Amino acid sequence: MNMTCAQTREFAAVFRPLIADLPSNRQVVLAPPFTSIPTLCRHLEGAGVAIAGQNVHWEESGAYTGMISAPMLIEHGVSHAIVGHSEPRKYYSETDEQINLRARTAQRTGLIPILCVGESLDQREARETERVIHRQIEQGLEGVDPLRVIVAYEPIWAIGTGKTCAAEEANRICGLIRGWVGNPEVVVQYGGSVTPETIDLLMDQTEIDGVLVGGASLKPESFARIVNYQVPVAA
Repeated sequence: MNMTCAQTREFAAVFRPLIADLPSNRQVVLAPPFTSIPTLCRHLEGAGVAIAGQNVHWEESGAYTGMISAPMLIEHGVSHAIVGHSEPRKYYSETDEQINLRARTAQRTGLIPILCVGESLDQREARETERVIHRQIEQGLEGVDPLRVIVAYEPIWAIGTGKTCAAEEANRICGLIRGWVGNPEVVVQYGGSVTPETIDLLMDQTEIDGVLVGGASLKPESFARIVNYQVPVAA
């Protein structure tokens, strides 16, 4: 819940030239508030940036006050939708069943769902990390095409807490997720206090295909540095 339309215009004006030389094999997806989607689409048109909704309902219309449907997003050029983010799970008690319905509807209507999974600090300290994430994968991806979805591992305990997940541990969990999905081609991202200082090491990991960025995406300069990450060249 950041950025008005005016602030979005300012962000786009600074961000666009910073990604002008982006490699062709690198994809950038921005997920602004729903009110800022038309503004961002207009000001980043032709810049090679895709737009995502921060959520999507499983029905295409109906009496669901406060919700957003896939056709409403698609009408504005949206191509992706985040489902199962840790904050709706935490604050609005979203269940794996609801998240699965969102993911399936997204795919059915042509959107690419970005399914977020991850454990809390209590669950990690109780050594339940693998069990929790395995359940979220099994239930969240039921009936979902693994080649038209992005899975994002976001350890809840590493989001905005100052705690960090070591790159090697993030890589290990992303590898487990790939195995649980059962398709080596599935796109697996890591999200959890991703910063310009950590991005190069994260993207040097073998199982991490990309990152889901939080606070560091609010400043165009820091997000552009993340987008323009540089993996060390092997000797």
